[in-house]
Amino acid sequence: MDKQKNVGTNILTAMKIKKVWFENQRMYGQDADGKTYWQSVLWYRRLLGASAEQLSNYTLSFDGVHWEDLDEDIGFDSFIDRNEVEPTPLQAFFLTHREINLAEFAKTMGINTTLLRNYVYGWKIPSEERTKEIASAVRNYGEKLTAVTF
Repeated sequence: MDKQKNVGTNILTAMKIKKVWFENQRMYGQDADGKTYWQSVLWYRRLLGASAEQLSNYTLSFDGVHWEDLDEDIGFDSFIDRNEVEPTPLQAFFLTHREINLAEFAKTMGINTTLLRNYVYGWKIPSEERTKEIASAVRNYGEKLTAVTF
């Protein structure tokens, strides 16, 4: 793992991001040589909910991008070190529906809270069966919400 990190750090030393822009829930960075890197904005709650004006108000440092208004910093290594830069459908659902409390949702499903968090943030990959179980629990939750009357 340390060896991989060192390789990423060597790449970063050579990387000189000159421009950052956003399209279709992706953040792009272009280096001095014209090479383009990207990653999903879904991983960054503050960026996902930001206005175009806020997104364009960034500063570049030696090792990353900073949005002072949003209190967000993203290191250039996050563009390089991600194995999966595009969230899976399961991850995308929970990343775009942050109003769902993962701990409480896991309890209602009867699974470990940490395990569900690991699935959502990509540290573990759920089996196909587990993915179907989570999708079923989400649909069940949705049915309960649509049945509410006041």
